[in-house]
Amino acid sequence: MAAQSAAIVQKLWNFCTVLRDDGVSYGDYVEQLTFLLFLKMDDEQAKPPFNRPSHIPEGYRWGDLSKPTLKGDELEIQYRHTLETLGKERGTLGVIFRKAQNKIQDPAKLKRLVDLIANETWSGMDVDLKGDIYEGLLERNAQDVKSGAGQYFTPRHIIKAMVEVMRPKIGEKIDDPACGTGGFLLATYDYIAQHQQLDKDQKQTLRKDTLFGTELVDATARLAVMNMYLHGIGADDSPIAVADALAAHPGKRFDVVLTNPPFGRKSSVTVINGDGEAEKDSLEYSRDDFWVTTSNKQLNFVQHVWSILKVNGRAAVVVPDNVLFEGGAGEVVRTKLLKEGDLHTILRLPTGIFYASGVKANVLFFDRKLPQEKPWTKEVWYYDLRTNQHFTLKTKSLGYGDLADFIECYNADNRHERTETERFKKFAYEELIARDKVNLDLFWLKDESLENMENLPEPAIIAAEIVENLEAALAQFSEVYAKLQVAVPGADGVNSEC
Repeated sequence: MAAQSAAIVQKLWNFCTVLRDDGVSYGDYVEQLTFLLFLKMDDEQAKPPFNRPSHIPEGYRWGDLSKPTLKGDELEIQYRHTLETLGKERGTLGVIFRKAQNKIQDPAKLKRLVDLIANETWSGMDVDLKGDIYEGLLERNAQDVKSGAGQYFTPRHIIKAMVEVMRPKIGEKIDDPACGTGGFLLATYDYIAQHQQLDKDQKQTLRKDTLFGTELVDATARLAVMNMYLHGIGADDSPIAVADALAAHPGKRFDVVLTNPPFGRKSSVTVINGDGEAEKDSLEYSRDDFWVTTSNKQLNFVQHVWSILKVNGRAAVVVPDNVLFEGGAGEVVRTKLLKEGDLHTILRLPTGIFYASGVKANVLFFDRKLPQEKPWTKEVWYYDLRTNQHFTLKTKSLGYGDLADFIECYNADNRHERTETERFKKFAYEELIARDKVNLDLFWLKDESLENMENLPEPAIIAAEIVENLEAALAQFSEVYAKLQVAVPGADGVNSEC
């Protein structure tokens, strides 16, 4: 099975290379795969042993596209009409095919891709294999500097560890308001399916009324819906809403929120100035259910997560370091989290694990509580997975085993009975709230590489860390430059981080 899987993946990779030569990007290739795989799997699942009714209109199904006699301009026309027609449908079909276009202009190459997909039985394939295909393509896309796709991709081991300690269960409603390609939702589905004995009704609940998400970008949302479909999640109605999650409260609350909001500190919108030139203008979300108004995207997502949690609901949110120390709105948000919620755990993630370079991130674990005079947070437990830890995407990637100690220290069975270790320390509420600007950016381990040259990591790892630090500094300088340009009348252009 492993050899067969590897062969299929290699075929898809090889064809991706052919299309790249014709100007089809990795992102566009993944998109076209999504369309065609959906049609093929719908066709497979309409036949034994699945016998599920197809919701695709007749004339626009896989059989209509994969006819041996259909080729050339006729194939291109059939494919284009299929995309246009399904893009007007409602529910899952409408989300997957929304604004869909044929990016493979050469009919011969389109025919080759159709035949490649037609020669495999995808519904019987291990879901992990399909995930590997998409993950591999997304990784290449993320490494394409111009694509910026890294913001949609969270390392699978981080996702798995977060789900493992959060322990979602059937009967809970789980949301990811920045779901990207659906990694957290799929990991949650797998966790519940593997750790609980579900009856028929509970399985239906898991597929149709447990997992929810929101994604701003059409192309990314369709990947999420496709991934959910591969798991049988959502059926007729899409579990993913295509919208700006920060624009308004969704009107419902959730038991669990797991999310990694897109990187980039400031929200902005493109406007046309009086001279007819495009400029970036800071975008602030003024919402009554937010503690403070700010253009900091990450702080807004933390506030949004809080707003959609039920009382006693729990959340795990990936945030960059600036959320821990930034003044102004950041201080307000941290103070509110400590007093009105139970911010019980912070996981300090290592560098070199994200496709978007220059990222220093953490995971905040907190519960929403009923209002009371006394602060809910008694102590915050920090796990430092960053100091003296060196990872890169290519030479030494982060594995699930690297998170095993954190999972054990977290003690999900009873997190009120924890034990301090070298990397796991607790800090009392009184100590944290008294810090300047309620700064939660804490470290206590000594950097061994600074004290003993023999402890230095490999040169490639050192180089990668230097690049990350330089890119992080450059992003901060770019942000300062953008502010200065906006502040000075007549300044030429605006350079703003998305």
